[in-house]
Amino acid sequence: MVKHSKRYNSISSVIGLDDHNPKDAINKIKTNATAKFVEAIELHISTGADPKQSDQQIREVAELPHGTGKDVKVFVFADGDDAKLAEKSGADYIVNDDFIKKIEDGWSDFDVAIATPDQMPKIGRLGRFLGRKGLMPNPKTGTVVESKNLPNSISESKHGRVEIKLDKGANVHVRIGTVEFNEDQILDNLKSVYSVILNSRPENLKGQFIKTATICSTMGPSVKLNLNEMENFSNISS
Repeated sequence: MVKHSKRYNSISSVIGLDDHNPKDAINKIKTNATAKFVEAIELHISTGADPKQSDQQIREVAELPHGTGKDVKVFVFADGDDAKLAEKSGADYIVNDDFIKKIEDGWSDFDVAIATPDQMPKIGRLGRFLGRKGLMPNPKTGTVVESKNLPNSISESKHGRVEIKLDKGANVHVRIGTVEFNEDQILDNLKSVYSVILNSRPENLKGQFIKTATICSTMGPSVKLNLNEMENFSNISS
């Protein structure tokens, strides 16, 4: 059984076990985030989907109007003029033989990998290194793009876009900002992500899609979100 600190238990007793509307939940998170560093705020959702079924996989991208609150490092797989365009557009790393060797040795000091289509056959051998870290470029997440779209893809990645996918337990975990964001910024990011998740309900899923939704800060306990309030907040009907 996990043992929590006195601080954690004290905050948990204040938050309680009740469901909260989005605004109240965020207020509780920000009020009780007392760590000595800037804590991230994360959204955690338990779904009724079965990740073992190919037609119930979820893999989407949500734009965060106010970013993630972290410096996003972008690695681009491109060569020739495309590589020059990527560098000019703000990419942190451009693929070369040295970087490929570093990746094979376990290096992954970047948050997003983008590739032009012609590079995909060349980086197939890196799939087992990038795939397990969720960094393999994929058309479904907008990270395999035509040359002309490189600048926009790099810009969006750096500004703030998050990947939404199920883990093995049918859960979704997404960073939606930090405790330094104001309430409206966090609400905007939360709404963007939650709307995408609601819209990604698998067609063949029977029964309840979203079972529970919580938000928490890095060092704080989870605050339960009221699912009806969240659906109304996201302006989506089930």
